[in-house]
Amino acid sequence: MPRLSIVTTLYKSAPYVEEFHRRISEEAKKITKDYEIIMVDDGSPDNSLVTALSLVNIDPKLCIIELSRNFGHHKAMMTGLEYAAGDLVFLIDVDLEEPPELMTLFYEEVQKRGCDVVYGSQKVRNGGIIKRVGGVFGWWLITAMLPIKVPINQSTVRLMTRKYVRQLTRHKEHMTAIGGLWIITGFRQTELLFDKVSRRQSGYSFFKRLQTLLDSVTSFSERPLYGVFFLGAGIFTLSSLVAAYLIAQRLLGAVMEGWISVMVSVWLLGGMAIFCVGVVGLYVSRIFIETKSRPYTIVRDIYSGSKATNTSSQEKATIL
Repeated sequence: MPRLSIVTTLYKSAPYVEEFHRRISEEAKKITKDYEIIMVDDGSPDNSLVTALSLVNIDPKLCIIELSRNFGHHKAMMTGLEYAAGDLVFLIDVDLEEPPELMTLFYEEVQKRGCDVVYGSQKVRNGGIIKRVGGVFGWWLITAMLPIKVPINQSTVRLMTRKYVRQLTRHKEHMTAIGGLWIITGFRQTELLFDKVSRRQSGYSFFKRLQTLLDSVTSFSERPLYGVFFLGAGIFTLSSLVAAYLIAQRLLGAVMEGWISVMVSVWLLGGMAIFCVGVVGLYVSRIFIETKSRPYTIVRDIYSGSKATNTSSQEKATIL
């Protein structure tokens, strides 16, 4: 029987923790008796941690990793994966939008195909018309900009082999999008479609989604920089042609008129210049942040069984 690790994160998850624990435990027992459940508390402002800790004393297979503050969903997931010790690692969100029962289906697929990763993708994207249209545009932009092929509507839920997870956690970028890391790590990956349940309003606001989109593009592609170069080259060429035409008109005695068009051109070129500087600035800011070499995440405590392990006495307290 394989050893199984189940990894999830906690952030405003108190209403779902107990039901998730019950359902995922039932599914794990169908696969193996040797399993662990790792919950990473990502500085949740509600009582998610308290609720999870109430389960630790009754379930020795449950491990709670408490981060010192909120580091973000992607970093919390990577922290949980770093601690996972199973031959197979199942990653899933705790909010039950991705049914825990998928684990058995994914396990059967791994056994049948002999692949390293089985990941889930939504059959139909949930949300209103604006959210769906925005999602389509976002995926179109990612597909156009990235040199790698990221599956459309891929979800968090996935079952991975230990060798894949160990290579995945070698990535140490502080500003990145984990969806791209899943792909560039490689190995044999298989997609399964599923129906995602919408249980609550997403914690990702419009600006958070926009930031994630920018992170995805600037983390894995230099194409925006090439775009800025060709845009500048095109404007320079066009400006040179217009300038030559105006000089020729002046030499022929024509009156140079059109102050409105001049001002519009100045504003247009000024806006383009600021936009291009902003694009370059995104890449420079990444260099600035990465060169600091700060800890990826900081673990405050690890709770397993009936005892808590203080991070000050653990080498693995500050990881990644």
